[in-house]
Amino acid sequence: MNIFRSLFVALCSICISSNAFAEAADRNKPIELEADSVIVDDAKKISTYLGNVILTQGTLVIRAAKLVVREDKNGFQHSTSTGSPTTFKQKREGKNEYMTGSGKRIEYDGRMDKVQLYTNAWVKRGEDIVYGDYISYDANAEYAEVLGGNKSESAGPSSGRVRAIIQPKNKAKPTPAAPARPAAPTSTNKLKFSNELNSITE
Repeated sequence: MNIFRSLFVALCSICISSNAFAEAADRNKPIELEADSVIVDDAKKISTYLGNVILTQGTLVIRAAKLVVREDKNGFQHSTSTGSPTTFKQKREGKNEYMTGSGKRIEYDGRMDKVQLYTNAWVKRGEDIVYGDYISYDANAEYAEVLGGNKSESAGPSSGRVRAIIQPKNKAKPTPAAPARPAAPTSTNKLKFSNELNSITE
């Protein structure tokens, strides 16, 4: 496998949508929403949540300043969360590991099963992380895309370049500390011998 394919596979595994490798039970859990206020437009099937928004569904947690949820004519959910930043966290299926991500805007297309993160975006899985100004993952097409933003004088994720940190799969585990050496047997023998002397002299 060449380096470009390795990077592509790594990006696909990191930039994953919430339904692809997420905790399977989450999609059957109820959605709980908290916000300072909510505006519901039944005619347009749009709900707008404002102020310290927290969406929870099983292990999925999204935090934002504003969350807009729209239902299309086929019943698919589309959401846009914004904040400085807006974040998500969700447990991965069958692993004691979480996917986390952040951006100033996160859009989810329920029909296309596509997630897009905009502006100072990053997605982390385990110890692997990718940074970009735009991160997109299409679960149906199994296609990931990460773009950099405008170059700036400062270094870091917003320096205009895509950056990824990918740990080796067979990363060596730390070796356990050597067990303490047992006490020299001579001291035990001396103790036993002195006890025998005490019993004789009594």
